[in-house]
Amino acid sequence: MSGPLGAASPAAARGPVTVSCPSAEATRALAAGLARWATPGAVVALSGDLGAGKTCFIQGLAAGLGVEGPVTSPTFIMIAEHAGRLPLYHVDLYRTESLEEIRGLGLEELMDGPGITAIEWAEKAELLLPLRAVRVHIRGAGNEPRIVEITGALPGWLDPA
Repeated sequence: MSGPLGAASPAAARGPVTVSCPSAEATRALAAGLARWATPGAVVALSGDLGAGKTCFIQGLAAGLGVEGPVTSPTFIMIAEHAGRLPLYHVDLYRTESLEEIRGLGLEELMDGPGITAIEWAEKAELLLPLRAVRVHIRGAGNEPRIVEITGALPGWLDPA
């Protein structure tokens, strides 16, 4: 199958896949594996409680794309762009208050752009997310393992390199 992650029909997509990540490093490694399969226009929609590991997951995506330098949550600027194999658009919707505000950020244009759009607090933009979006829900807090449920990734992305 070719095209952006999740671009195939829902029947062709794998889902959901649940993975236990015992550490932040394991969460980053899981996301780095997903990044290997990413193509322009991929959208990764992340949800989970505050401190669950959404930014950690995006740091793994960034590493898998060859992004150099720190990747931190753009809570106050809302969108950060990082250069890698493909551009990574890191979006944090935590501080947004309405769908109109989210539209005003240009999210729809980003998702159709030449890079990967990774969105923290994506449930706030649910009505704008494309069908091809890979949905990542992370559960856990503190030092406990994270349970990562991924829906919409294409078969093969979890396979070793």
